[in-house]
Amino acid sequence: MDKFVIYGGIPLKGEVCISGAKNAAVAVLLGTILSDGVCRIENIPNISDVSTSIRVLYELGAEVRMINQTTIEINPAHIRSHIASYEMTKKMRASCYLMGALLGRFGKARVAPAGGCNFGVRPIDQHIKGFEALGAQVTIEGGMVELEASQLIGAPVYMDIVTVGATINTILAAVKAKGLTVIENAAKEPHIVDLANFLNSMGADIRGAGTDVIKIHGVASLKGTTYSIIPDQIEAGTFMVAAAATGGDVLVRNVIPKHLESITAKLVEAGAEIEEFDEAIRIRSNGKFNRCNIKTMPHPGFPTDMQPQMVTLLSVAEGTSIVSEGVWDNRFRYVDQLTKMGARIQVDGKVAVIEGVPSLNAAPVQALDLRAGAAMVIAGLMTNGVTEVEDIEHIDRGYEDLAGKLRGLGANITRVSIPAGGVVRAIS
Repeated sequence: MDKFVIYGGIPLKGEVCISGAKNAAVAVLLGTILSDGVCRIENIPNISDVSTSIRVLYELGAEVRMINQTTIEINPAHIRSHIASYEMTKKMRASCYLMGALLGRFGKARVAPAGGCNFGVRPIDQHIKGFEALGAQVTIEGGMVELEASQLIGAPVYMDIVTVGATINTILAAVKAKGLTVIENAAKEPHIVDLANFLNSMGADIRGAGTDVIKIHGVASLKGTTYSIIPDQIEAGTFMVAAAATGGDVLVRNVIPKHLESITAKLVEAGAEIEEFDEAIRIRSNGKFNRCNIKTMPHPGFPTDMQPQMVTLLSVAEGTSIVSEGVWDNRFRYVDQLTKMGARIQVDGKVAVIEGVPSLNAAPVQALDLRAGAAMVIAGLMTNGVTEVEDIEHIDRGYEDLAGKLRGLGANITRVSIPAGGVVRAIS
């Protein structure tokens, strides 16, 4: 088991390059199942969710070849199985996209429920609604979701709530269905647009991605393609918050500023200075922050995946901030870790009331999930002592070499391996 050891109190300074988007990469990788040819995917982030996706494709029968650290070629021609076991799917939420991809390719799928971070109940009723609208029969038996359709037929699909997963799954199932599918109240996140662009590059006919109405004209087949993943909006936002929280001055490169507008707006409101360029953003701060209120919402609102990082920054803002969680039921579990570091935060259901304190204190903490783990790292960087962050395998799911990138900005952070019954060993 590994942990991060952080010697805080150092303002982050310099430049950092953002990797490809986790949420786009896993959807695109599993979307290659629908192709009849070789797909070359570029700007792939080196994270464990991507490694899991690649392993799933390999176990299903795809030929996988790493070209370099950020480029992979996938030939799905030899995929014969429509079954994805629990062992394949237990480590990441995005494995649920196997339902739509396998159904779209084979007309049937048998997939175990997905794993990933625990934010409370994550129903798949809207996924099922989309599949059934296209003509699939859905049963859940023995812990497996079973889908089957003699012919997928395009149809209108209205999402009762805005849901990224169900929007993506319906797109994957509909792209080769006969006729026109119209998804209303669709999610608009950048990685949905990226998936649609990827599928269109293979010959799909998807229009309206990025709006709340997506129209999909089914096609008979999809060819191979070369495609580059967009930059990671949440990784960029995390480094923006880290730079501000430490009173630093950082140029965040390889970003799409439009994707970061809601994050930028709240950082400016909290007192940071931000300068935008074509493909970069510069963040400066004196380490003093104003209170502000945040409500997480589906895109283009403030992203739920940036909520823990901003709560950490607001824990030292002057005054009282209120953060409302508008997406998940149980995303404030990490607050107990911040209170161990001296934060004053009260949680009532989906609302956190944050009374700013002068500073946070170093303490041993846990990464309870991916984004909460990033927040604990930021908290450690903000203190003047030594913070240890355990369970960092959660962080590995979505951040490529987080410690290395932070060290490039001047942080004193080390990854330490603790073998069972063995000797502590620094590994990065």
